Amino acid sequence: MEETVQKPSFTHRQLAASCFNKVWEHLEKESRTANEDEEMVHLCHSSFWHWTQVEEHTPTNISIGYWQLARVYAVIGQGETALHYANKCIDVSNNSDIAPFYKAYAYEAAARAYKVLNDLEKCKTELQKAYDYTSQVIVEESKGWLLKDLEEIQS
Repeated sequence: MEETVQKPSFTHRQLAASCFNKVWEHLEKESRTANEDEEMVHLCHSSFWHWTQVEEHTPTNISIGYWQLARVYAVIGQGETALHYANKCIDVSNNSDIAPFYKAYAYEAAARAYKVLNDLEKCKTELQKAYDYTSQVIVEESKGWLLKDLEEIQS
């Protein structure tokens, strides 16, 4: 008897995107429970891992994954972990030929982490780097997202 192998119903790409989008649902909530924060962390790590399993993943995919991890940890108040992932995002972004939009968000992540850590001088330095890259973003809608997020950090 020949054994049949079932293909998974989801691909790594689909799972990565699904987890990523679910994280955004949590981030957009006005308030979350501790369980929802924990689920958000697990979903974010799952999204990142699934992207690493996509054979044709790019440095941009990895940069976005590290950025989302940094954002999640900043939002739940874990500044050191947020900074860890922000620095990974910066490294990937600076060692790759990716668009200024993603480089700006790498520094946005670092600024947000420093704000959580209450290191306002380093926050200001990273914000300036983010603004420098934002000025190179051509798509106005994308630039608007960046400016909104950067202004949020300053408030």
